[in-house]
Amino acid sequence: MKSTHDFCFPPIATPAAHTLVLGSLPGRMSLDRQQYYAHPQNAFWKLVCAIFGADKELPYERRVKILTSHDIALWDVLAAAERPGSLDSSIVHATARVNDFRVFFREHPRLRRVLFNGRKAEQMFERFARPQLGGEFPRIRFACLPSTSPAHAGMTFAQKLDRWKILEESPDDERP
Repeated sequence: MKSTHDFCFPPIATPAAHTLVLGSLPGRMSLDRQQYYAHPQNAFWKLVCAIFGADKELPYERRVKILTSHDIALWDVLAAAERPGSLDSSIVHATARVNDFRVFFREHPRLRRVLFNGRKAEQMFERFARPQLGGEFPRIRFACLPSTSPAHAGMTFAQKLDRWKILEESPDDERP
């Protein structure tokens, strides 16, 4: 029987990363293109480019460089899971395998904050990853941002941009 598991990509990160943005698991188009947030209606890269004053039509590698040059890492909560389609609500929790955040956090000692790309990513982290971490990383703060998914249409782009501008703030200076 063919496996229906989707698998995440390796993290995009430099050793100097102070911020980690976490999604849930790549969608179908991202998996096909082997790029984070490849769906043209997903606002992630449009937001990143607006925040850092870059052309949203830049090639993927240049958009990734914008993140890493600002010490921002990108990854997903889940290493793998069954998910028919691309919606987070379709993830079969019984099949979910979480990424190893203990190793990632240890390898990135400058990391000070984790920003979830939507409530579902936050919920999955709390359910699958947080119990494994205990209180080992008190230096890291966690916050949830509005999902950039086209399925999250409850906010305008401008409203999302206002919340996502936290990316340009230093984790030590961020607003409460």
